[in-house]
Amino acid sequence: MIEAAVTRRTLVKAAAVLGAAAPLPGLARSPKAARVGRFTGVVENGVHAFKGIRYGRAERFARPVAEPFDGPPVTAASFGPLCPQRALADEAQSEDCLFLNVWTPEADPRAKRAVMVYFHGGAYTTGSVTDPLTHGAKLAAGGDVVVVTVNHRLNALGYAWLKPFGARYADSGNLGQLDLILGLQWVRDNVAKFGGDPARVMVFGQSGGGAKIATLMAMPAAKGLFHSAATMSGQQVQASGPAHAWARTQAFMKALGLAPDDVEGLRTMPVSRLVEGLDAVDPVMGGGVYFGPVLDMTNLPRHPFWPDAAPQSLGVPMILGNVREETRAFLNPRGPKLQGLSWDNLAARILPEIKIDLDPVWVVEQYRAHEPGWTPEQVYYAATTAGRSWPGQVIEADARAVAGAGATWVYQLDRPSPTDPLRGAAHTDDIPYVFGTLDAPGSYSGTDAGAQRLSVAMMRAFAGLAKTGRPGLAEWTAYGLPDRATMVFDDTVRVANDPRRWQRELWAKAPYVQPGT
Repeated sequence: MIEAAVTRRTLVKAAAVLGAAAPLPGLARSPKAARVGRFTGVVENGVHAFKGIRYGRAERFARPVAEPFDGPPVTAASFGPLCPQRALADEAQSEDCLFLNVWTPEADPRAKRAVMVYFHGGAYTTGSVTDPLTHGAKLAAGGDVVVVTVNHRLNALGYAWLKPFGARYADSGNLGQLDLILGLQWVRDNVAKFGGDPARVMVFGQSGGGAKIATLMAMPAAKGLFHSAATMSGQQVQASGPAHAWARTQAFMKALGLAPDDVEGLRTMPVSRLVEGLDAVDPVMGGGVYFGPVLDMTNLPRHPFWPDAAPQSLGVPMILGNVREETRAFLNPRGPKLQGLSWDNLAARILPEIKIDLDPVWVVEQYRAHEPGWTPEQVYYAATTAGRSWPGQVIEADARAVAGAGATWVYQLDRPSPTDPLRGAAHTDDIPYVFGTLDAPGSYSGTDAGAQRLSVAMMRAFAGLAKTGRPGLAEWTAYGLPDRATMVFDDTVRVANDPRRWQRELWAKAPYVQPGT
């Protein structure tokens, strides 16, 4: 294994450049809220924030239409409602949810700062950019960029496949993606007014947000709307096929008590009842019914990364990242799945959590042979991560390398949470480092010196990609075969070649099944 350390001098220099804890020099001259067109913003952590800007409107199960930029004056001081869902019940929810938010160091068209557009996670079903972890003020100031975050339609409202009901529903199955495309068109047309450069737009997203980006990279309508991309624990190798998507729609309608052909009932029922139907059992994968992008051959004419990387994506510089023990975030180490875990039952506990069909007894044997000092819990989280949450990223990065897309960089977050010893380095834990929201509710990063140094490094890396098309850490070697150079983000930031090689090779012995496929 070859490792190249990123020096402390590099990080200290980065901190000085970013000035993450202080306002940018230009802000001292304009502390009052700015006005852009009809929108009056507020000052937040030393930058201008414009929240709750409507970018579109949409009828249920219909393609979105753009909202004119001009109109009556608006005080853009609070977030718009989020898409109806089971989660986040304490926040305002509405089908009328096509709103975005902008944070900018300087609302001046002459500024032409790079733009970072964030899509939230939640597996196409839940989530919102109202999460304090993803508020953009600190990233805008520290990265000297314009930050945009976008809400859109989710679950059945954004991804139910209804095309078999007729031409009226021709865009169903990918409406949530079309919302994001409309948001990116808004950025293209309007972000310059907020000090952004429409020629330097980077999309980034965590979990489902990363999957949405991977899907956009295969959608013709998204071509040219962004110039770099970063996915954080979010992959979309394959979309849902139309037959599976239709089976899900039918299971959903049955759970709602609708006849198989009663699309009008689905279109007109109260949205609260529609959300209740999300408890339907998925007829393909089990668990809750899955709604995600559909291979409709028009809006999405091919799978994003199968059988190869979509050609339109190859010219887009891209960061792909994952966290060392993703599954600690949703396979609770304090919950029932870990109670009584032992070598005797470890294989049986692993089996329902993986997406690659290998004999779990054999898998455990391989882990014990390679890592004889590990406990059953360590093997459980390593195996469920490498057999469930990580393979999609490997497939995507390798596909780009095979296709000759040299502008690809891969990372792995290893830094364990200093605030929760049982959490380790888990799914979502890279978010506060990139956004600089170390002290926000929901962060497990801590605010110690190590957390601050790592935040400086990750923020610089991501902002650098937005500005120049390559990460802002010169030491970060591009990903290629066979070396598979990977940036390991930990208290010591370093580049390592193929750091989990034996696990990667083990899980590559059988096909990966995209969750929801």
